[in-house]
Amino acid sequence: MADTPSSTPPTLTIDVVSDVVCPWCFVGKRRLEKALALTPDIATEIHWRPYQLAPDLPPEGKPRRQYMLDKFGDPERIRQIHERLTGIGAEEGIAFDFDRIAVAPNTLNAHRLILWARSPETQNRVVEALFSAFFIEGRNLADDAELVAIGESCGLDAELLAELFATDADVERTRREYFSAQKIGVTGVPFFIVAGRYGIAGAEAPETIAGAIRQAAAEAAASVAS
Repeated sequence: MADTPSSTPPTLTIDVVSDVVCPWCFVGKRRLEKALALTPDIATEIHWRPYQLAPDLPPEGKPRRQYMLDKFGDPERIRQIHERLTGIGAEEGIAFDFDRIAVAPNTLNAHRLILWARSPETQNRVVEALFSAFFIEGRNLADDAELVAIGESCGLDAELLAELFATDADVERTRREYFSAQKIGVTGVPFFIVAGRYGIAGAEAPETIAGAIRQAAAEAAASVAS
C-alpha cells in the first residue's frame, strides 16, 4: 500500500526586518516572543533581516546626542521620546537606558554579525545580545572589538569574527538584503513578514502578530490537506 502523504503543515517562516539601534525593534522582538507564546501549537522559524535607519553614518558612528539633535532638533522632544519609550520598554521587560548610549553607530557590521550567526537559534541570541548591549549597557556597536565580544558571548568563534571584520565579507550581501526590503515597500522597522505573505508594519500587539501566524498556519494546513 502506498504511503499516505503527511498532513503535518510546514514550519512557518517569520522574517523580521529590523535595525539593532531601533528601540521599537527591541519592543517588537518582545511582542513577537509573546505572540509565539500565544501560538505554541504552530512551528515557526524566525529569520532576522537587515535594515539600516542611518546607512550614511560613518563607520565609526557619530556622537548620539548630536545625531538625535540633528534628527529631531528639540532637546525637549528627544526627552519626551525617551521617556515614552522607557515606559513602553518597562511594560515589555526592557530597561532602556538612553543616557548610557554615547555613539550612534553605522550598523552594517552589526548586521554582518547577525548573518554569520547562521542558525535561527544562534541568530536570535545574537540579536538579543546586540539590543541589550546597545540599549541597556550603552556599548559602542561601531567598535568591531565590541561586536566580536558580543558574538563570542553567543557561541561564535572570536578569532574568525575578527578575521571576517577585517575584510569585506558579506558587505554586499547585507546591503542587497537591505535594498531588497526597500524594494518590497519596507520604509520603517520593525516589519514582520509571516510565511512570505503577511506583512505587519510596526511593533504591533502580540495578539495581532499571533492572529497573522494563525491565519498563515490555517492556510498552510488547508494547502497540505488539499
